Amino acid sequence: MSQFTILVVEDEQAIRSMLVMVLQQYDFNVLEAADVAQAHTILNDNLPDLILLDWMLPRVTGDEWTRRLKSSDDYRDLPIILLTAKGEEADKIHGLDIGADDYVTKPFSPKELIARIKAVLRRSGKIHDLTQIKFQDIVLDTEQHRVIIADKEIEVSPTEFRLLSFFLTHPDKVYNRTQLLDQVWGRNVYIEERTVDVHIRRLRKILANHQREDWLQTVRGFGYRFSVKSS
Repeated sequence: MSQFTILVVEDEQAIRSMLVMVLQQYDFNVLEAADVAQAHTILNDNLPDLILLDWMLPRVTGDEWTRRLKSSDDYRDLPIILLTAKGEEADKIHGLDIGADDYVTKPFSPKELIARIKAVLRRSGKIHDLTQIKFQDIVLDTEQHRVIIADKEIEVSPTEFRLLSFFLTHPDKVYNRTQLLDQVWGRNVYIEERTVDVHIRRLRKILANHQREDWLQTVRGFGYRFSVKSS
């Protein structure tokens, strides 16, 4: 499972299904919505790494929602790529002026779309290399599934690897057990919430061997957070 989650907001079912298929082929986690109302509901529970947003949506258009998100303290740093049939230079300039991180004109090839997504993710500042995740002195190699802490390689299970990679790419945010189950295990996997606690304890024990256990914090009544800041 990829550590990157993309929210696809597209009202045409055929196009949305195509985008989901392409993204999943490249090992991205995908959330999908048919309009801004659905997308905003998803954002309340799941913070994606990037939004693919159709310009011509019903009721609230993609460019209007981009403007709102980019003016919000909570979402201004969330990368957005606008998808549109509008190919005029003035439209592209408008999309970038309101805060979109990139602009892809329909029709586009899957390879072009993936290349643009990777470029935006690199520019986001969270990810230096799509095969490597860095947080302080922790490094995850997503191709070889290796974890290095303070220049020492450590062994972790596949589940702990996915859990750690999610936390490292979403620092300083609190996630409850249900959200972690959805993001790390997947929505179609039926696992009890206490399973999350078991893996949190295992991961915290691993971090404790390197004096990093305080980074994986329990937020009482809410869930868990990964942060170098004191809880």
